[in-house]
Amino acid sequence: MAGKILIINPNSSAAVTQGIRDAIAHLAPPSGPAFEVTDLPESPATIMSGEDVAVAALGFANAVRARPDAAAYVSACFSDPGVDISRPLVPAPVIGIQEAGMLTAMAVADRFGIIALSPMSVARHRVRIRAMGVESRLAGELALPGVSAEASGRDPAVYDRCVSLGRELGEMGAGAVVLGCAGMAPVRARLEQEIGIKVIDPVQAAAAMALGLAGAGR
Repeated sequence: MAGKILIINPNSSAAVTQGIRDAIAHLAPPSGPAFEVTDLPESPATIMSGEDVAVAALGFANAVRARPDAAAYVSACFSDPGVDISRPLVPAPVIGIQEAGMLTAMAVADRFGIIALSPMSVARHRVRIRAMGVESRLAGELALPGVSAEASGRDPAVYDRCVSLGRELGEMGAGAVVLGCAGMAPVRARLEQEIGIKVIDPVQAAAAMALGLAGAGR
């Protein structure tokens, strides 16, 4: 029997973790690896600063090391904490939602935009964008004013701001918008309908990628 696909929310928010479970429930295959979603109780409730990312990265790597039975691993934070240091630890795929979200966006649009959780996230995201060599496909990244991961997908005022940012990204040439936090999953479908361009939930993108790499139904 194949091991499970382990999706780790690197923060400690139970609400965000449940939102991830809800967002990927429709992807669970009738056969093949199941999803297991968990979080890191020792991490901050929102990963905002570089220090938060470092703490989450070590926590994620330790969680990966403790579960060598998994068929694939997903770091469900848009800064992809722990992905690079975990890949040498296990033979199974280790996927970050930022990478998966952007790759999925580029599969449906020439240029994409990102809605970030806070202004301080943008510089971190740009490092991975440059490492992937896809800066020319980025129409722009616009930030919320620094909100919690939980509020990003549940606060009506934050949602209204996401609508404004999504429309602005469309005007900047984005044919798809990637949500820059796992906590935004609950608003994906509504936001897509309201702004009129494709909206990518990076957690769904990473889960689908993990499922393909793990060999669903084998």
